Amino acid sequence: MVIFQYKEGRLREKDSLLEALPFCNVVEPKPGLVRGPGSSIQPRDMPLETPGDSENKHFGECPVVSVVGAGGKTSLIRELAREYAAGGGQVIVMTTTHMMAEELPWFLTEPSEARMDSLLKKYGQVWMGIPSGQGKIQSLPAEFLPRIWRKKVPVLIEADGARRLPLKAPAEHEPVILPETTHVLSVYGLDALGKRLDEVCFRPELAAVLLKKGKTQRVTEEDIAVLASSERAGRKACPGNVGYTVILNKADSRRLRESALAICGLLERQGTGDVIVSSCAAQR
Repeated sequence: MVIFQYKEGRLREKDSLLEALPFCNVVEPKPGLVRGPGSSIQPRDMPLETPGDSENKHFGECPVVSVVGAGGKTSLIRELAREYAAGGGQVIVMTTTHMMAEELPWFLTEPSEARMDSLLKKYGQVWMGIPSGQGKIQSLPAEFLPRIWRKKVPVLIEADGARRLPLKAPAEHEPVILPETTHVLSVYGLDALGKRLDEVCFRPELAAVLLKKGKTQRVTEEDIAVLASSERAGRKACPGNVGYTVILNKADSRRLRESALAICGLLERQGTGDVIVSSCAAQR
């Protein structure tokens, strides 16, 4: 994966996602209710210990990252998990909605703290969820979550669904962001540019209203900037005390990198300057 960080009007290539992402910020998430219905995780009577409540409040050491949007969320999570494990660290991956289960040894579909510990020790990563049919897993039971927070390792959460499309506009119940979240990554696929909104967007009728355009009109750079900066789209349900980073994914050509740079400028003018541009097939 090729990674660029937007800074001072330029795209600067980085060696890894972890180097590019702002995981050195200090944040203090507040315990509370799940943000967004439609999850098996329910409100709780007493606050649990969260990464922000522990003695380790350094975001770089113990982030809880919710990934939303469309256009490559799972691939992004997979790369982040690989980087954590390759660097000798440990990471837990889960979902608050649904995600595909993979035939990999670090997938765990029956919650077990002993098995979780064993897989973390052996592989440096564990992906966890409850089987939900059609080869997917869904959110863990609420009572299991304290065991995850007590590990004090990075946690990556797929908190949104998009049916493999590059763009989306969230419905009322989306996304499902846990209050323990310390950072939100909002993902967009640049392969949507120039294509009809109703061909590349999940819930195009909602996006059309937000963008004030017809569903059959073509997606522009301005459209992606609006979605990424809007509290009715990319920032929806995003707690005000967490970090927010936009990921412009699939910048697989020079032309798309130029479009990404234009979107970065638009976002910066709208108050969203923390942007990463990524590609699995970029032409240098």
